[in-house]
Amino acid sequence: MAIIATLLTIALPRYFKSVDHSKEQVLRTNLNTIRDAIDKYYADKGHYPADLESLANGEYIKAVPVDPITESNESWVVVEPRDGNESGVGGVYSGASGVGSNNVPFNEW
Repeated sequence: MAIIATLLTIALPRYFKSVDHSKEQVLRTNLNTIRDAIDKYYADKGHYPADLESLANGEYIKAVPVDPITESNESWVVVEPRDGNESGVGGVYSGASGVGSNNVPFNEW
């Protein structure tokens, strides 16, 4: 039993660190996918999408991806376009609280 307990104390922290790292990689990929779809939508239509669902309805993405940290596709924080004359979705950030392994809060990625 002592050997098993020792092995678990070594393996479990590495396992959880690996899971967290994987979630961060998926978050980066999902953010890049959404941001790329927003840019393509704007290039095609000349205006920003009204919401993230517009990207899926316009077939720029299959569906709004899930934020792997919050495990929800409704937690994305939508940012208005930088141009004050436009409305809609100009960008997106994670709605997750906490800090990534790079010491940057998830909502600033």
